[in-house]
Amino acid sequence: MEEQVDMVGRAFVDHYYLLFDSNRASLSTLYQPTSMLSFEGQKIFGAEDIAAKLNQLPFDQCKHLISTIDSQPSSTSGGIVVFVSGSLQLPGEEHLLRFSQMFHLIPTPQGSFFVQNDIFRLNYG
Repeated sequence: MEEQVDMVGRAFVDHYYLLFDSNRASLSTLYQPTSMLSFEGQKIFGAEDIAAKLNQLPFDQCKHLISTIDSQPSSTSGGIVVFVSGSLQLPGEEHLLRFSQMFHLIPTPQGSFFVQNDIFRLNYG
């Protein structure tokens, strides 16, 4: 069970950041109308508004460098909590931005997962 949770968490993280870095508009498919994003303290509800927020960030390109991925089962219904830490490289910027992000993944009837909760924070200091 634990290996499967770790495998799903890692596969999700690889997929999410590949999309974020190369085709950000397609991230909307990972969210549902009930999904919630907290982005630097700003709360955003629903797949449409989350996609709009992510697509309106003040940079078009970036590269996520993942340092750690921790995954845990969240309930008997098959949910998974994934915590990610890493760095964000923006074009033309010499310094990396450290970040942490948490995802609560919920299984779908089709056998995949969607993001119910997403919390993102830059790490300063």
